[in-house]
Amino acid sequence: MRVDKYLWCVRYYKTRNMVTEACKKNHITVNGQVAKASREVFPSDKITFRKDQINYIITVLDIPQNRVGAKLVDVYRKDETPVEAFAHLELLKLSKEHYRKTGDGRPTKKDRRDLEDFEFDFNDEHDETE
Repeated sequence: MRVDKYLWCVRYYKTRNMVTEACKKNHITVNGQVAKASREVFPSDKITFRKDQINYIITVLDIPQNRVGAKLVDVYRKDETPVEAFAHLELLKLSKEHYRKTGDGRPTKKDRRDLEDFEFDFNDEHDETE
């Protein structure tokens, strides 16, 4: 089975086109060699690919006939991705939150409308008292 079809079947990518693009960018290797989308994969092959800033390492256990359900994915592959890779992703998310908190910066269009409504209501109350 082709590597693009395999990674799509075991649900690492949403579409085969996304896998093809990753192959063109040399993000996917099979047994240590950069793979094209048409590269055939066989049981016991080791596939390494980069997705969402994580280097996944999987071993092909079996070849599925079609795209499989999420519960059956473990029958066809063995995930050997180190746990530290996922911990590193969590650290990246936390570091991004540190630099800019949600709600800081320029107001959104909704915020602007709320401010205008508030100013309009505030001016109406003061005009009636005079």
